[in-house]
Amino acid sequence: MNHDSYPEKLIREILRKSRTIAMVGASTNWNRPSYFAMKYLQTKGYHVIPVNPRSAGEEIMGVAVVASLKYISESIDIVDIFRNSEAAGPVSDEAIEVGAKVVWMQLGVRNDEAAARAEAAGLTVIMNRCPKIEYARLSGEIGWMGINTGVISSKRRLKI
Repeated sequence: MNHDSYPEKLIREILRKSRTIAMVGASTNWNRPSYFAMKYLQTKGYHVIPVNPRSAGEEIMGVAVVASLKYISESIDIVDIFRNSEAAGPVSDEAIEVGAKVVWMQLGVRNDEAAARAEAAGLTVIMNRCPKIEYARLSGEIGWMGINTGVISSKRRLKI
C-alpha cells in the first residue's frame, strides 16, 4: 500500500467498522493530544482503552489504564499509536500478536518496516494520520471551524 496517501473510502470504512480502540501512549494529563483524542473518540461511541505502562492502574475518563496490549481481554479493532516512530515498531509487533485489525500511527509517526510486518500479518496500516481528525473531517464537523475538508464543495472539481 502507498502510505503517502490513503483512499478516503478506506479511512471511512475503518472508522465505520471499528468499535474498540487501544490507545498506546494515552496520557492522564488533560492537556496532552492523546487525552483530547480519547475524549473525542469516546463521545463518538468508540470504546477507547488507554495503554501506558507508566500509568497502569490509573484511570483516564473512567477507563482503567493497562500496561500493554497483552492485558486487553477483548478484541481490538484499532491500535492507535501515540508514540514516536521508533516505538511504533514494537507496538505494531504487539498488535500483530494480539490479533488487532488495524495499526494506526498518529500524526508525525511513520515506520515503514513495522508497517510491512503488520501488513504481511494481515493488518491494515495507516500512518501519519489522526483518527480524531479523520472522523471530524469525514463527518463534516471539522468544517464547522472553517477548515476546508475537501469532502463537500459547491464548486465543480477539475478533471486532471
